[in-house]
Amino acid sequence: PLVYEHVNNNKSSKLMSAMRYSLLCLALLLFMGACQQTPNSQSKIPSQPTLSVADLPKLLDRAEALRNGKEWDDVQNFYAAQCAVLRQDSTDAEAMIRLAEVCIQEARVTGEHPHYYPAALRVLQPIVATLAAKQQRTAKDNDLYFRALSHKASVQLSLHDFSGALETANLAVAVNPYNAQIYGALVDAHVELGQYAKAVEMADKMVGIRPDLRSYSRVSYLREIHGDVEGAIEAMDMAVKAGYPGQESTAWARLTLGNLYQTYGDWKRAEQQYQAILLERPDYPFALAALAKVEQHRKQYAQAETLLKKACDIIPEVGFYQDLAELYQKTGRKAAADALIPEIESMMAEDTQKGHNMSLEYAALYSELKPDYDKALHYALEEYQRRPDNIDVNRRLALIYAAKNDKAKAKEHYEKARVTGSKHPDLMAVKG
Repeated sequence: PLVYEHVNNNKSSKLMSAMRYSLLCLALLLFMGACQQTPNSQSKIPSQPTLSVADLPKLLDRAEALRNGKEWDDVQNFYAAQCAVLRQDSTDAEAMIRLAEVCIQEARVTGEHPHYYPAALRVLQPIVATLAAKQQRTAKDNDLYFRALSHKASVQLSLHDFSGALETANLAVAVNPYNAQIYGALVDAHVELGQYAKAVEMADKMVGIRPDLRSYSRVSYLREIHGDVEGAIEAMDMAVKAGYPGQESTAWARLTLGNLYQTYGDWKRAEQQYQAILLERPDYPFALAALAKVEQHRKQYAQAETLLKKACDIIPEVGFYQDLAELYQKTGRKAAADALIPEIESMMAEDTQKGHNMSLEYAALYSELKPDYDKALHYALEEYQRRPDNIDVNRRLALIYAAKNDKAKAKEHYEKARVTGSKHPDLMAVKG
């Protein structure tokens, strides 16, 4: 508002008017400054996403065994192209999303989770923050916002931030309720939080929109935890057949199919799946580690050790090192196992430092590999506070309480772990 002051020829009146005008301007400046300093002020949020050159994620070199022919060259060229775009235009949100996709895929392929998952979140954050604050989004804005939220939810799931992933995925589905991928994130989040009926509902929507590798994989897991092992195998076989031969996602689906056979005692078919993976992706480390378990089952310990060491040399996957330490223990090499455990703890600590919730993994470590049931119980209960209805958490607690000979608590968590009708062998062991 403009304030008009009547000024007469009297000098004192002119002086008073000037003073009032100065005070008014000062008050207005102070008011505007206070508004700008408000913590929730929209003025601090840029009008479009911006990623500085300093925040461009670094692409780590792949081990020779992971280069998979021309695949690694394609990844490097794609990564370099996105970085070049962002050096020219730091507001190119499409290039940011593509860089985040590179980070997520490389985390899966190389096992360098502590590097790539935080990097992906840093790249996605400017898009999420800017477009969430935008009052009116265009169709292009909504597409970018949805994709950024979808990828963020995926990373949160990988870091075991299940509540955060659920919140992010719900924001995404409000922007676009017709995309199958986001329902996959909702399935995973609801499963991990123990909300199984809701997970089934989301899986139905996912399959209805797009029946493919990702949706069949979710159906398979839901069938398994509800006790339909044959149905789970059928759905995972459909997932494998829906995938493109040689792709990492197809190899992972086939690995999961093999693990299903192995978990429920069909070692022959499990081995067939693992060998089939290596025909398409030679030296796929997860298949090598899975074959090591087959060899250990046959009591071919030397072959198992060779396979595990080869897998460890390819990627820094903590599970491979745990399997190797267990093999050392099983074959009476306690000193070798004890020497490996600090390295395992160091790897888990690095993951934790980078934002990965490892409570359930610590509970497994201290209840199986390095028996300390009080410490294992501490970590399992820590995870139980986060998701008390999850059957995996309750199964771990049942095993720990059984080892501590606390039959009442073991039974309590056994009952919670079998609420879906799971036929997991660990549950059968606890029941016994």
